[in-house]
Amino acid sequence: MIKFILKGILRDRSRSLFPVLVVAIGVFLTVLFYSYMGGVMTSFLDTSAKFDTGHLKIMSRAYAENSDQMPNDLAYIGVERLMNELKKDFPGYVWTKRIRFGGLLDVPDDSGETRAQGPVAGLALDLFTPDSLEWKLLGIKDSIVQGNAPEKPGEILISDEFAKRLGISPGETVTLIGSTMYGSMAAANFTVAGTVHFGITALDRGAVVADVTDIQMALDMEDAAGEILGFFDNFVYREEEAGLAALKFNVKYEGEKDEFSPVMMSLHEQGGMIDMMGMINLYLPVLVIVFVIIMSIVLWNAGLIGSLRRYGEIGVRLAMGESKGHLYRSTIIESIFLGVIGTVIGTALALVIAFWLQEKGFNISQMMQSSTLLMNDVIRAKVTPMSFVIGFIPGLLSNVFGSSIAGIGIYKRKTAQLMKELEV
Repeated sequence: MIKFILKGILRDRSRSLFPVLVVAIGVFLTVLFYSYMGGVMTSFLDTSAKFDTGHLKIMSRAYAENSDQMPNDLAYIGVERLMNELKKDFPGYVWTKRIRFGGLLDVPDDSGETRAQGPVAGLALDLFTPDSLEWKLLGIKDSIVQGNAPEKPGEILISDEFAKRLGISPGETVTLIGSTMYGSMAAANFTVAGTVHFGITALDRGAVVADVTDIQMALDMEDAAGEILGFFDNFVYREEEAGLAALKFNVKYEGEKDEFSPVMMSLHEQGGMIDMMGMINLYLPVLVIVFVIIMSIVLWNAGLIGSLRRYGEIGVRLAMGESKGHLYRSTIIESIFLGVIGTVIGTALALVIAFWLQEKGFNISQMMQSSTLLMNDVIRAKVTPMSFVIGFIPGLLSNVFGSSIAGIGIYKRKTAQLMKELEV
């Protein structure tokens, strides 16, 4: 019977072409959307972890409640001691201290008067410790557009877009104006070593990258830092393990009621990540269900039309003694074959585009001009093993469901009228 069905599918294109096309289009959209969303979320989580959240982040309790405001007056004091404890208690992680700060960058002219000014969002990193992970983690050297990386204290990097806007060139001296940890005014001179472009609009608008020790001195933050970020030693985030580590740390310090005592959060506990991931995990099954319903309706109608066109064929097969149940089952099996063919074609086409997006990506910087998300301007898809099989869910279900409904008409045929129909 299977051989008979396959011959029918291959020889009668009018029977198979439309269902295969419908399934292929639906599967194509499903697989491409799944791969695209996987790439978007991977890029977003990876960028957020590197530039903001880490896999784990430690702050003072007061700082954590207002972290979006970069409240360095609530920074944690005693960073070096805490980092030494972390290395002992959590050996599977690497830890780095950071300070996020805001301020005004003043560019003087030859006479020392202000030539240009602009607001900046600064990020202080450990740049000069020999085994610092920051260079590789943020890809700083690969992001340099002009000049070179900081090589000594007092040198900073600024975003290339910001430098062009203010007319700053590498080698110039600029003044950072801000406030200290204790609320007084701070001003410190720095030399611009080079300019960078991270490909993240929220940073490239006005970022300053400096050594954490320089900023500690400038903002009167001796042995203090706003954040301590932790990363798995292989830099692959594992949600459950990170959650257990945060729980272990917080249990150790839960007896301290001081608002400046440390608290640890995993990546998913920060910035509404749990809600965002929940929405993505909800929307994908909904998308698949919608495609199954839409394609089932289309294939149901196609099946009804096909049943009318194959009215005589069904009558002949019944007249030859084939039971209605056997004929109905053969219709379902035929729909499975059509579903597999359509799914394979749709999946193959989607994966070709997904692989291209994964390698090349496409630039959405024009759409991110006012964005504050730490998200790369180049969006890439991500092909996973699930990308190869997820299309079979709508591809097979819709075709089988549509054919099952349309095939009910077989049981409505009256065997007593077959000879009269065949005579015609």
